[in-house]
Amino acid sequence: MMKKQNSIYIIAITLVATLGGLLFGYDTAVISGAEKSLEAYFIESLGLDTFVHGITTSSALIGCIIGGLISGYFASNFGRKKSLLIAAALFIVSALGSAYPEFLFFTKGEPSIALLITFNIYRIIGGIGVGLASAICPMYIGEIAPANIRGRLVSFNQFAIIFGMLVVYFVNWGIAKGQSLAWINDLGWRYMFASEAIPALLFAVFLLFVPETPRYLAMKKQDSKALQILEKINGSSEAKSILSEIKQTVTIPKDKLFSYGKLVIVIGILLSIFQQFVGINVALYYAPRIFESMGAAKDASMLQTIVMGLINVVFTVIAILTVDKWGRKPLLIIGSIGMAFGMIGVSTMAFTGIIGISTLIFIIIYTASFMMSWGPICWVLISEIFPNKIRGQAVAIAVAAQWAANYFISSTYPMMMEYSGGLTYGFYGLMSILSAIFVWKFVPETKGRTLEDMENIWITKQDKYSA
Repeated sequence: MMKKQNSIYIIAITLVATLGGLLFGYDTAVISGAEKSLEAYFIESLGLDTFVHGITTSSALIGCIIGGLISGYFASNFGRKKSLLIAAALFIVSALGSAYPEFLFFTKGEPSIALLITFNIYRIIGGIGVGLASAICPMYIGEIAPANIRGRLVSFNQFAIIFGMLVVYFVNWGIAKGQSLAWINDLGWRYMFASEAIPALLFAVFLLFVPETPRYLAMKKQDSKALQILEKINGSSEAKSILSEIKQTVTIPKDKLFSYGKLVIVIGILLSIFQQFVGINVALYYAPRIFESMGAAKDASMLQTIVMGLINVVFTVIAILTVDKWGRKPLLIIGSIGMAFGMIGVSTMAFTGIIGISTLIFIIIYTASFMMSWGPICWVLISEIFPNKIRGQAVAIAVAAQWAANYFISSTYPMMMEYSGGLTYGFYGLMSILSAIFVWKFVPETKGRTLEDMENIWITKQDKYSA
């Protein structure tokens, strides 16, 4: 089978699409190096409270919710490729605007409420790009990839997200290294945001050279173009039968959202919510602050963040290598157990007041468990569990739910920590336990199945639950 597939072509297309994932990670994690400077520049100088700081740190997530909600419309009406080009443009605007929000209307060095709002608007613009990319990149890869390696290729998108975070950790550390706190609070944070414009521009350029997905082209009745791409990917002997199978599930008009029952939609939403309620983005967004609370100096805290980023990359690679061998469910359940152990350990340390290397070890166990499971596998499942005729709408809802949950968890973290660190981390540990039970009871195994098989899976389940 694999000999007939054009693996070089498939990998090249996947790498371009995963640049969207890299920007997703870069944009969401760049704030980790800048958030304390933003607190000094805006929050403290204007006499604002921790609630506003939480909102500012998480403002991009408002855009992510919007981007997730509109992703289905964009993907269905403009195509997967053009939607990703729009996302690239939004990344560029956000990077430059966040770095210099004073552009045209304000004076540099004079913070104000209006300037803070403008900064947040630029971050929201970038968030819309992230929301679009987070939904459409896995969808694009899932629709391009052959069934036998789809899990691995979609998982590359999560690798790119984590790699983007690791890159920006290095960039932030490099910018801050050896500099005074005053310089970082004045200029350093601006360079951190501006650096995103470079990968965003590369993403836009490379997208010009990749094709639209064959499933989208078939939906638009461009069968000859779809066949050409399928022949390049799968070889001529397989292409016609694959196109015939695709046409059986896309030539009928789009179904209503609940045509396959409510269960598939609820499972997609809960996958997204659990991925965020386990608290991963707290560890990613506030990593330097967490390490500083453990007694690390600023430079050392950013260096520890890089170490954590490297561990994340290693364990994401483990997921890529095992997702098409072990399946989706086993990895999710194992990851949930590891996350629960890590977060309950951090919670215990917080209650006892023991802050040190033991806390760091529990955080590493927690993040490593997430990166080998819920990090990549959630996106794999969201890209593949929905039938073709409702995929655009269903993915948009699932992704919007994910970003709404992300925003809720990230923006409430500072307030929760003020109340009780032990209870905060204990809550994330409880969510990890519940996520394991949810996967065990409700999530179907999709390993090795074609996207067209999903229709039969959910029709069968609908009949079972309605009987």
